[in-house]
Amino acid sequence: MTRIANDPSQFVREALAGFVAAHADLVRAVDGGVVRSAPAAPGTVALVVGGGSGHYPAFAGVVGAGMAAGAVCGNIFTSPSAGQAYRVAKAAHRGGGVLFSYGNYAGDVLHFGEAQERLREEGIDVRTVLCTDDIASAPPDELDKRRGIAGDFVVFKIAGAAAERGDTIDEVERLARLANHRTRTLGVAFGGCTFPGADEPLFTVPEGMMSIGLGIHGEPGIRDVPRAGSAKLARTLVDALLDDVPEDRGTRVAVLVNGLGTVKYEELFVLYRDVAELLGAAGLTVVEPEVGELVTSLDMAGLSLTLVWLDDELEPLWSAPAYTPAYRKGALQVAAPGDVQEQDAAAQTALETPAASDRSRHAAAVALPFLDAARATMHENEAELGRIDAIAGDGDHGVGMRTGIDAARSAADPDAGLAAMLATAGDAWSEKAGGTSGALWGTMLRAIGRSLDQDDADPRVTTVAAARAALEAVTARGGAGVGDKTMVDALEPFVRELEARLASGAALTDALTAAAEAATAAAAATSQLRPALGRARPLAEKSLGHPDAGATSLALIATSIAKTARKEER
Repeated sequence: MTRIANDPSQFVREALAGFVAAHADLVRAVDGGVVRSAPAAPGTVALVVGGGSGHYPAFAGVVGAGMAAGAVCGNIFTSPSAGQAYRVAKAAHRGGGVLFSYGNYAGDVLHFGEAQERLREEGIDVRTVLCTDDIASAPPDELDKRRGIAGDFVVFKIAGAAAERGDTIDEVERLARLANHRTRTLGVAFGGCTFPGADEPLFTVPEGMMSIGLGIHGEPGIRDVPRAGSAKLARTLVDALLDDVPEDRGTRVAVLVNGLGTVKYEELFVLYRDVAELLGAAGLTVVEPEVGELVTSLDMAGLSLTLVWLDDELEPLWSAPAYTPAYRKGALQVAAPGDVQEQDAAAQTALETPAASDRSRHAAAVALPFLDAARATMHENEAELGRIDAIAGDGDHGVGMRTGIDAARSAADPDAGLAAMLATAGDAWSEKAGGTSGALWGTMLRAIGRSLDQDDADPRVTTVAAARAALEAVTARGGAGVGDKTMVDALEPFVRELEARLASGAALTDALTAAAEAATAAAAATSQLRPALGRARPLAEKSLGHPDAGATSLALIATSIAKTARKEER
């Protein structure tokens, strides 16, 4: 449990402020995270890492010479927004391009992907390398579906060292991908972690048991086994990792024994002793092992073991010096902090918004009651959505939806016109909520606004177009389809029913009601599906019998819209 806090909702902001104050010689705050106080040489590739907070020293703790140029810091276990990633990357960019690297989680992929598109539109060469080291999250023939856990640190170290020595962005990207491909991790938990301000952990492990294959966002393991001593635990982890190796593995490995929060250093050293003995017996040479807290999960009682299969290219980069707030290796000369105004000059962008027409401003005012209805619905159902999400996820969906719709409604200014208002509301939703739902709802609001804001258009036509645009935006950005147990399972039948009803001549309010009913039924039916995407996928069996939280929240909002439309009609 997190015992030191003021307002839990401000925990991340206050922790980041304290971190920057403690390490002002190495990092400085920017809107969305931190960057180096003394930037790398002009023309250098900027490695920008990031994700949800709660994993210190990942991500802010590894910003510095020999590692990252910047870190994007989301809320606890929640992906940062696209705006945050964009702003940190702009501040970190030194002219050599930007390499984004982060764990393979749906929300991070969505938000960083959008930031990458925005930066590329401005002429900045941006690449992405996902970290996919967790062997418990997908089989060997689906490496690209694995999530990133402690192996993130390995990719950051290799890529950061390559950038520091002046490699081109092509080369930094290639080496980061190689490092990720040759890295494998397996974790174990003895107890769950607790959010700041929460009374209960996100999950519990039965007494006398340990949970194998945990995630670092509070996801429970994929199986519980009797708790064992260090030697037997080491055997369990090492055997699993040696059964899952890259081709041409070689005999030299870097080893990370990573504490997740409350398993402390002496215990980790005991385990490393047993791990090293087993690796030696297997004919392997350990190169510069790391034992300590590298990628944590708040106060989780757990640890992970990572093997990095080194080759002639990776080993020098693994051994290269680094100097960051949380990780220091070898000797590096660290420059004094640079001129903040000069560093930030390139990150300034002027935005011009064209004036809206009277019709567009009127349409925006008409849309406000619908946002209000959605907001009231999310407040009313926050706890239940969190409960559903916690079954096979991290339990933050209710909080995320409430935070997102609050931010969207606060940002909604009808004087901007309908399209601009919903675009701004969508950006605010994405910015404040983060996560997968934040990215997707932000994308949907933008798409809906563009479709609805048409001069002299039939509302029946624009409503269908907006619903269809929302569906296409979600599937294009998130990659989900019907049957994957996501919000798409509710959105697709909503759109289909709406189109069919309006095509048959039904009144718009009747069509919206029928479409909402179809979405509600489809959301309930997701209880029979196994998740194919996101954090819940490794826990597919636990998810059976329970509806998808994203589909449920979409159906609730669809119902509130239909009810509001009927009320406004009177």
